Parts: sequence; C-alpha cells; structure tokens
Amino acid sequence: MDIRMIVAMNHARVIGRDGELPWRLTSDMARFKELTLGCGDESNAVIMGRATFDSLPDNFRPLPDRINIVMSRDVNWRPSGGEDAEVALYPGRAIEIAFAYGCEECWIIGGGQIYEMFLENVDEIHMTLVADTSESKIGDVLFPELDENVWSKQEIGSAGMSAEDEFGSTYSIFKKV
Repeated sequence: MDIRMIVAMNHARVIGRDGELPWRLTSDMARFKELTLGCGDESNAVIMGRATFDSLPDNFRPLPDRINIVMSRDVNWRPSGGEDAEVALYPGRAIEIAFAYGCEECWIIGGGQIYEMFLENVDEIHMTLVADTSESKIGDVLFPELDENVWSKQEIGSAGMSAEDEFGSTYSIFKKV
C-alpha cells in the first residue's frame, strides 16, 4: 500500500485558518478528488484529524467513495451525524485500518498535527503552493517544514487565477531522496 500526503499551502506554510481553508481553489479540489479516489477499481483511504473531518461540508462528510479514517485522542469520539468513518488513536492503527480494507493508496489529508505525525511514513507529498502573499491570509494551522536533504521536488505544473480559483498556484510532487 502506498502512503502519500496531499496538501495546499501558501508561502508561509499556512494550511488553515479558523477551522477552514484560507482560500478557494476549485481546480485544486478537483485534483484532490481525482488523486484520492484513484482509478475506482479499489478503495483508497484518507486519513485526517478530527478537526479536519468536522470542517468538511455536510454533503462531503465522510468523503464519498473513500475509506475515511479519523485520528482522535478521544477514545470515545464518534462522528456526530452518524457518518461512516473509522477512528484511530495512533498512526500505526490508521495504517492498519487502511490495510485491512485492502486499500491500494492511503492519503494523509491534514491537519497540521496529522501531517507532522505521518511525515516519516510517507514517500511522496503532493503539494499545491498557493500564490497568496496577502497578510489577510495568515493562518493558525501550518504544514511542517520539509528537510531539503530528505525531499526532492518535481514541479508538475501551474495554474493562474480564474473565476473558479481565488489565487494562482503551482503543483509539485516531493519524493524522499
């Protein structure tokens, strides 16, 4: 099973603010869906923190057609709306759950603490760098710093601002050296 991360962040490594994404990038959301769904022949898993799960819009909670695994330190936590999601207390258990479902790919989708916990377990990071340099987009959740001696970057493409995207962005894949 391949374990990967997917993240959108700005130059300051901001990934969230007040429990929400700090920007709207429709093209990046489409890429997120395409990558985390996979080819459709098998189930993929998405691993996220409880706050990330709670921040998903009601009509996308749980994320459809993927095994949703929610990390929580609260052993009694369960989705409040009866949503179908597995709960894991530690990273190894989350990976075990994905493996037990026969997942081909397991995607770590946030938030900041979850990215930090799983960083050493992944070989690939799919990163969208949002061209947002405004001070109004300072956030309270950051992506961990990447050690340039551990990761090599391959720039895949870029997108400008559009009616669907609030900012331009660059899409890269980082692989462990």
